[in-house]
Amino acid sequence: MTNTNDDTAPRIYTAALAIIGNEILSGRTQDANLAYLAKTLNTWGVEMREARVVPDIEAEIVAAVNALRARYDYVFTTGGIGPTHDDITADSIAKAFGVSLIEHPDAIALLEAHYPPGELTPVRRRMARVPEGAGLIENPISKAPGFRIGNVFVLAGIPAIMRAQLEGARGFIAGGRSVMSRTVSVLVGESRIAELLERVQGDFADLDLGSYPFFKRGGVGSALVLRGRDENRLEAATAALTGALQAAGIEVHAGEIPD
Repeated sequence: MTNTNDDTAPRIYTAALAIIGNEILSGRTQDANLAYLAKTLNTWGVEMREARVVPDIEAEIVAAVNALRARYDYVFTTGGIGPTHDDITADSIAKAFGVSLIEHPDAIALLEAHYPPGELTPVRRRMARVPEGAGLIENPISKAPGFRIGNVFVLAGIPAIMRAQLEGARGFIAGGRSVMSRTVSVLVGESRIAELLERVQGDFADLDLGSYPFFKRGGVGSALVLRGRDENRLEAATAALTGALQAAGIEVHAGEIPD
């Protein structure tokens, strides 16, 4: 699992997301979960490091989950835990962990309470299947739960349900210090400031400095974003970056430039 090599540095918790579903890869559905998950995890002190889109193929899901769970503190999956034949995430996670797939009695009880008598059909019972040893993650919207096993959290693909389940998973996720950011913007292209940015990044190697071009006000510009966990270092780097830009005769705008 990813961590800092400096024993005196704060613990950095990392995460990855496997977005599961042919509908994402075909372009039929646009993923709406990655940005929300990454932002939420950051507030909990967990840094999203990787995201993969995986087809509805068991071997592909198994390979992706096993690779990610060996590398990161937490792995999240979204999609593929509904009642239809192509919802194979639970089966695949069980295979990844080398355990049986079972009907969880608590999940059955939740679904029995949710559906009218006689309407918990065999198809709907599929949503109660989890790998043996998994714990349930509450779903206050449609009651069909997600689940967690090891460091893997299996959530629904429907954004509203995923967000509710993520809150239910909160108590099982440890975190460190959140990543903070500072943004300054300039109305010049990246090529004009590339060397300047490289110098500032070298002086603040413990921070991330990214440049993001945009087209506004009839011209090209760059949003310069500093990210890190130490507020004092961020403030110092922002001041250094601003000073270097102004010394080069470039007007600096705090934050994003509005359209």
